[in-house]
Amino acid sequence: MKFEDSYFSRDDRYSLGVESESGKYYLSIPVSNGVVDYEEYYELTPGEYDKFLKDATAAALFAESTRRRERDRLLIQKPGTNRGTPV
Repeated sequence: MKFEDSYFSRDDRYSLGVESESGKYYLSIPVSNGVVDYEEYYELTPGEYDKFLKDATAAALFAESTRRRERDRLLIQKPGTNRGTPV
């Protein structure tokens, strides 16, 4: 998988982009498991992606809900047994 960011919010710690092989839109957040830092990628609909590009507040709220693990069903890559915590 090749994730290509199109927008990054340093303040709210999320990025938006497109996975180039599948064409899936995503919002990602940084996480760490103590050994490695990585990103978790949450699939977005095209409408959500467009909305979040225009409405940073809505995107930040969505990112916060992913940090609370309320949107795990949208994970593009399922985490392993040593899942990281949001940074």
